[in-house]
Amino acid sequence: MRRLGSTPRERGSHDELSCPDIFELPDGRFAVIGTEMTSELRGLLPPDAGVASYERIVVISRDTLLHAKRDIPDA
Repeated sequence: MRRLGSTPRERGSHDELSCPDIFELPDGRFAVIGTEMTSELRGLLPPDAGVASYERIVVISRDTLLHAKRDIPDA
């Protein structure tokens, strides 16, 4: 597993209460640690988007994604 972007501590999290993170898995998929907000956001999705029973909508901060941008592969 490879972290994309800065560590939570480098982004200003000094405790274990706010640690959004993004990882690239060995098989090329991505794992995201964030705040689970499926019930709050499901109704706001566009009509052509859906959430399967085994999926969750996870929210990360803009800062987390921007720090990861440099490490996200183009292909």
